[in-house]
Amino acid sequence: MLKVVLIDDERLARSELKRLLQEFSDIEIIGEAANATEGLEKIESLNPDLIFLDIQMPGNTGFDMLTHLEKAPHVIFVTAYDEYALKAFEVNALDYLMKPVEPKRLSEALSKVRQLDEEELLSYNNRGLLSEHDQVFVKDGERCWFVKLSEVRLFESVGNYAKVFFGPNKPLILKSLNALEERLDEKVFFRANRKHIINLRMIEKIEPYFNGGLLVDLIGGEKIEVSRRQAVKFKEMMSL
Repeated sequence: MLKVVLIDDERLARSELKRLLQEFSDIEIIGEAANATEGLEKIESLNPDLIFLDIQMPGNTGFDMLTHLEKAPHVIFVTAYDEYALKAFEVNALDYLMKPVEPKRLSEALSKVRQLDEEELLSYNNRGLLSEHDQVFVKDGERCWFVKLSEVRLFESVGNYAKVFFGPNKPLILKSLNALEERLDEKVFFRANRKHIINLRMIEKIEPYFNGGLLVDLIGGEKIEVSRRQAVKFKEMMSL
């Protein structure tokens, strides 16, 4: 059974979506919200498998709301605005539906959810540490991404922000490196030095460096120093 929350400022739009979703026996609507603030509360308290999210809402948009979540649930965007269609694709959400929602398109969107493997679906409900199967929502100006943590090779401290390195992208998120370190699984993400957390699965090469430290080459070409203090722990973890 897929647990679903609907987030839309139009009551009629929520009612219509509820009516359409009644046709699907594996969908259980566990909550509704009329704005981003309520949406955040519902997601945090109910841990849905999937949310249907309106993009344009008074106050914060659906995108803004997602940036405030520690980890992002699976999302199907529902919007009346054509100009957002392209943006939603760049966001790489599961799908987006234009209002008024057509039953056939809704069915296709739900099929994409069912194609997710169990690990991906369960990861959102598994609170505690962020696993590499979890996804985070990252917004940088007009560009937005759902990023699986397994695709992130490096976090770099920039004051109160952290730069997130994945593929060719390096957007900033409003999180300190210390806050990230507390939430990330240390078996995968290692604090190499004061400024960097690296994904151990993205290491291409390791070589000795100054003062008993190490120099690590990452898949993206970055060279990161493992400080002398961290090198002992790093060698243990990598069984060097």
